[in-house]
Amino acid sequence: MQGRPDSRPALRRCTALDPDEFAERYWSRRPLLTRAEETGASFADLLDLAAVDELLSRRGLRTPFLRIAKDGAVVDPKRFTTSGGAGAEIADQVSSDAVLRLFADGSTVVLQGLHRLWPPLIEFADQLAADLGHPTQVNAYVTPPSSRGFSPHYDVHDVFVLQVAGEKHWRIHEPVLPDPLRTQPWTDRAAAVAAAAAEREPVIDAVLRPGDALYLPRGHLHSAVALGGISAHLTVGVHPVTRWAAAESALDLVRELAAEDPSLRRSLPLGLDLADPAAVAGDVAAVVAALRGWLDRVDPADVADRLRARTWAQVRPQPVAPLAQATAAAALTADTVLRLRPRLRCRLREPVDGRVTLVAGRRSLELPAEARPAVAGLLAAGELKVVDLPGLDAADQLTLARRLVTESIAVVPDAVVPDPTAGHDGTRDRAPGS
Repeated sequence: MQGRPDSRPALRRCTALDPDEFAERYWSRRPLLTRAEETGASFADLLDLAAVDELLSRRGLRTPFLRIAKDGAVVDPKRFTTSGGAGAEIADQVSSDAVLRLFADGSTVVLQGLHRLWPPLIEFADQLAADLGHPTQVNAYVTPPSSRGFSPHYDVHDVFVLQVAGEKHWRIHEPVLPDPLRTQPWTDRAAAVAAAAAEREPVIDAVLRPGDALYLPRGHLHSAVALGGISAHLTVGVHPVTRWAAAESALDLVRELAAEDPSLRRSLPLGLDLADPAAVAGDVAAVVAALRGWLDRVDPADVADRLRARTWAQVRPQPVAPLAQATAAAALTADTVLRLRPRLRCRLREPVDGRVTLVAGRRSLELPAEARPAVAGLLAAGELKVVDLPGLDAADQLTLARRLVTESIAVVPDAVVPDPTAGHDGTRDRAPGS
């Protein structure tokens, strides 16, 4: 798959490199600057300034989907939110006129969570997550001329910066803390970050123009200043699955297993003086020894399964159309085509006590064991007619198919909501007297 020209299209678009080359030379190692002539010249199909105006003015945007910053500081949301008016009295809706005033005064507009809001970016972020195997998010930074939105800082996730409009001058420096975790934000090292940005030579000092892309591994220091007119770029955050995440999963499992140890549930002595470390030294030593023993009993496969569950819970498959799919589920026939929901991570477990579990994203679905061959067949093929689901009779095929659709495991391609004004022959009913 990796060697095919059409593989990992979103990653190729961000880097203009073969995925294997990017993985070997850049991923989590060093920054990469890619110019527009290599990426395909534009990211305007993902977001443009007109789309930004639409989001700010007509989409009922609320906090925290919008953040505003000026001179490196975040603006109080109360300065740009208000009630939506009659019938929409939610107090934290974005006020477009307040945003106008702040932006004209030099503030940077940050649209957050666009991988949940804007259709082109929903698709792009989902595809990039599939390409990378790591969860993604998308924010947009829109900066007025000659303004800096945030002071030098680092992120605790990798980022792809995609310039969509205007120009922005970026300065990138080596990390003060390589591979920081979510619990190690740059604000904990603000002095070291400021000193490094001021005193060290940048590893990249460049102006990004529309169509340019920049990859930054987590921890790399960065800051940017808009040049000339309005500048807008997308920041695609990549939340890497780390060895520390595996360690957390192992510790969670140890915590559950060790709770079954009677010796660890025992109360400490009456009249205990915790101010004296020696008073608990023996008990603490016993606890550490017991936990070490429980850690030795942890099955790496169980840890890997927990790590999978944590990661899959962060990745959203392609959205479904609830009304269209419900209509299709009610009208299934033997010739209906079922398609596995795009970008849904699935795992089918072996039957236990006459039941089989299908793990699908953040959810698990219990099914009769006899349904396993049919589900396995759909997972393997990606698309099957109901009549081709193996191992079941016609009635059970329809029952399973209907459940897979209503549980959003499979979808009926091209399903549509029927027009309630249409007649039985597909023509529109005419109003009485017409």
